Amino acid sequence: MLLLDPQQRPDSLPATTLPAVHMSYCTNIHPGESWQEMRAQLGFHLPRIKARVAPDRPFGIGLRLSALAARQLEEEPAQAEFRDFLAEHQCYVFTLNGFPFGAFHRQAVKDAVYLPDWRDPQRLIYSNRLAQLLAALLPPELEYGSVSTVPGGYRQHLSGDGSGALWIATHLLEHAAFLHRLRQDSGRRIVLALEPEPDCLLATSEDAVAFFELHLLSRAALNQVAKWCNVKREEAEAIVRRHLGVCLDACHAAVEYEQPEDAVARLDQAGIAIAKLQLSAGLRVTRPDRMAAEALRAFAEDTYLHQVVARRGDDLWRYPDLPAALTALPRQPADEWRIHFHVPICHAALGPFASTQDFLSRLLVLQCQRPLSSHLEVETYSWGVLPPAHRQGDLGEAICRELQWAEGQLR
Repeated sequence: MLLLDPQQRPDSLPATTLPAVHMSYCTNIHPGESWQEMRAQLGFHLPRIKARVAPDRPFGIGLRLSALAARQLEEEPAQAEFRDFLAEHQCYVFTLNGFPFGAFHRQAVKDAVYLPDWRDPQRLIYSNRLAQLLAALLPPELEYGSVSTVPGGYRQHLSGDGSGALWIATHLLEHAAFLHRLRQDSGRRIVLALEPEPDCLLATSEDAVAFFELHLLSRAALNQVAKWCNVKREEAEAIVRRHLGVCLDACHAAVEYEQPEDAVARLDQAGIAIAKLQLSAGLRVTRPDRMAAEALRAFAEDTYLHQVVARRGDDLWRYPDLPAALTALPRQPADEWRIHFHVPICHAALGPFASTQDFLSRLLVLQCQRPLSSHLEVETYSWGVLPPAHRQGDLGEAICRELQWAEGQLR
């Protein structure tokens, strides 16, 4: 593993001060599982996107690396060539998407996207590798980087006896200890950002707070971290809070009918860092009836899982995927459906359906009032499976429109 001393890094961003808040898009929108494939995608898209949205300033990258690509990028030639590319185009990496471990495009992913989950040592090894890579890739001006990850695991994969949550917590605490040592060695603070998502161990901000308090900040957990890091328990708590946080995905939270103000306040009160904001929007169906069901069939595609949370009055119930919700609709009428299908954030509506853009707009108002996170990432990975009627222009144009919309909101 090539881990550079900060003094030896190339001056990749000459004569330019990096912003206090970094915003980009997540490259998981590009198909590519090997580093060679991802590098080709970056080489084609990044210069064109930067020329439109950041022609006179450095452009940050939210880099997605599969487990295979991460192993390949560890090799010195690949890493050195990538740093040269970043320097040439005045780009920099500030965050990684470490959620999808394996294949993510052009085949059925569904609930396999959560595997291996945090019960499995493979997830720990992968996340350690990503943290080392990010520490090596961060420009000299940046001390802090983030890596988003699965929300523990998918609920249907976990046993009901609670043992899964214990293994998940153990590996997360091991990772926090690893990040502590990495910070001591490299001077870089990497934060792992657990990303709550419907139907997962952590589905909401409330779930995240409860998991932290019960499993990651308990006396037993902190005693274990203190032992691994050879520190007192008070410092162990600081290590956990310094290196473990939350990735607040606007689509996921809106699908669960959270309110942005409440979610932010809940995490803030618990002292849990929002390591990354993912700027995303889902589908809203305000009249889920037979006509809506017919139009929704175009969104019931075979690649990704599209969880549905239905509301009737104050009651919520859930379907694991859109086809299951469509089948149940005649028997279970509802006032509203919210669907985990990442749609372009710049559209308040898609044909007869609304989006959850309003949640994202309110979240960005909070970000303007008091920065919630210094890492903002547009994440519309499902652009390639959107019904053709909702794909305007080519992919690069779509990414630029989303980034420009988000910048406009922040202004």
